[in-house]
Amino acid sequence: MIHPRLFHDGLPGVAPDSPYVRRFWTAVIGPTAVAELLRLVVAARRDTFLRRPTRLGQLVAEGLVGVHGRDILVRGLVPVLGPRQLNRLTPSLRHEHQAALMKLSHTPGLRCLP
Repeated sequence: MIHPRLFHDGLPGVAPDSPYVRRFWTAVIGPTAVAELLRLVVAARRDTFLRRPTRLGQLVAEGLVGVHGRDILVRGLVPVLGPRQLNRLTPSLRHEHQAALMKLSHTPGLRCLP
């Protein structure tokens, strides 16, 4: 069992339940890893324990979570895709991502991008 905890590093990002996360992070890391990320966020908000996710190593490698002993540190906001992740998208999805970033940056009250 692991204990997920929320942490805020001050970096910009989007809410974990944002359509951005489901659309673009799913394209990069797959639906299972995204579902596990969302379960970690919910467990961290509720301060509960859960089984160790099977894709934990992948979530750590992508910088979406951190590990500290039995604690899993989960970001309060999910970062936008970086250059390494963008390179793994198809050209059409990269174009869609660019448009999504523009839309996000113009959404009033959204906790996103600087």
